[in-house]
Amino acid sequence: MDLYLNIAMLIVSIALVGIILLQSRGAGLGGLGGGSAGGSTYHVRRGVERLLFNITIGLSIVFFVLAIVTVVAVR
Repeated sequence: MDLYLNIAMLIVSIALVGIILLQSRGAGLGGLGGGSAGGSTYHVRRGVERLLFNITIGLSIVFFVLAIVTVVAVR
């Protein structure tokens, strides 16, 4: 059981890093310091950007649940 949890955790973590890198590809370096590249502070996510955002939320929830289950299963 521990092996399957570790493999699932590895797959989810790699997918999460990949999705985050895909999202940050479109963001400029201006967002790093808290500033906005376009001068506006509100941004509506549409299309693929919204899909990537929702996948990121889903993968992060799965990662968190797997981390909790892994800790509980080891005990």
